[in-house]
Amino acid sequence: MSRSRGREVGGRYLAAIALGNLAWEALQLPLFTLWRTARGAYVAFAALHCWLGDVLIASICLALAIVTTGRGWPMRRYGRTAAVAVGLGVGYTVFSEWLNVAVRESWSYASAMPRAPPLGTGLSPLLQWIVVPIASFMLARRGQHL
Repeated sequence: MSRSRGREVGGRYLAAIALGNLAWEALQLPLFTLWRTARGAYVAFAALHCWLGDVLIASICLALAIVTTGRGWPMRRYGRTAAVAVGLGVGYTVFSEWLNVAVRESWSYASAMPRAPPLGTGLSPLLQWIVVPIASFMLARRGQHL
């Protein structure tokens, strides 16, 4: 297994994560109060800031997943590595949403945001860290004989 194959698949994964999260961030904006209370330039800044954070979080989750599942990714343990990365992303999201909504009050959900128990995590951010990474892992591996 060459390291270049790992970098290639990892690069495709991160490109897919970046595009998927950019689209998701834009589409979920109306589910936050910011959408109605802030000026357009600030909304754009906030969306860009969150998107860059998403890419950083996804990169760290992938790196930690590769380290914890062992060497040989993507040729071996692809599914296990993906599951660990998704789990880390979901865990971080639940913590971050709770911290920023309930504790710091850095942002708030609009009434249209469905919430998941037990902490009241916004369903859209939670689904973002399930759907986008899984789709990105599938796209990164697609067409490869791994």
